[in-house]
Amino acid sequence: MAWSTREIADLAGTSLRAVRHYHEVGLLEEPERRANGYKQYGVSHLVRVLRIKRLTDLGFSLSQIAAMGDADDHPEEALRTLDAELGATIERLQRIRVELGLILKQSVPTDLPPEFAPAAADTHLTDADRSLVVVMTRVLGPEGMKTYADMLQNVPHDPVSAEFDSLPTDADEETRQRVAEQMAPYTRDLQEKYPGLLTVNADAPGGEHFARQTVGKAMRDLYNEAQIDVMIRMQSLLAEPRPTDPA
Repeated sequence: MAWSTREIADLAGTSLRAVRHYHEVGLLEEPERRANGYKQYGVSHLVRVLRIKRLTDLGFSLSQIAAMGDADDHPEEALRTLDAELGATIERLQRIRVELGLILKQSVPTDLPPEFAPAAADTHLTDADRSLVVVMTRVLGPEGMKTYADMLQNVPHDPVSAEFDSLPTDADEETRQRVAEQMAPYTRDLQEKYPGLLTVNADAPGGEHFARQTVGKAMRDLYNEAQIDVMIRMQSLLAEPRPTDPA
């Protein structure tokens, strides 16, 4: 009994193109040809195509099937390896589903990790602020991330933030100094409430210098010249003792 390429494809429940591809990658031996030049497939070819199709349906790649050889025995080691890979994939997909559920439930941006989702949902972050948070999540270590996420989630309203956010790049000297002086007490209170903010880069995977350098570059890209100047002035003010503190 001999079948044509199309007939063996139909019998195996696959496509003509798939059978031809199996030949091209060396998974299926070329059959003999009739006098008219047409291929004639036998039972061994059908069994081989069915095995290839079964293994691909289970999740094996063609390269993995090729590594198994032509033997039709029980490839226990390959099956166990695939089972472990599928288990890891299922765990990853389950984590993704949890994150998707959180994103859908809280309508949070997709560019923030799950621990920052409540903060993004509960605070009114500007586009610049959110982009900065995204950058920080890429350079901070576990402790730094936790401190920063906790702070964002519980951050009190800053009455000066709106003015800072809308500060034009040509803001005059007096305005810059006033905004810095108004922001300093609020920022100092945050640092006292979350002392980890002062060492937020301590466990950065790439090192403290890399984290500071990366965040600094992001801030220069995200905020205008006047806003950067206000932040520098504010840091200078924070380095000074409180007005009520002894000198």
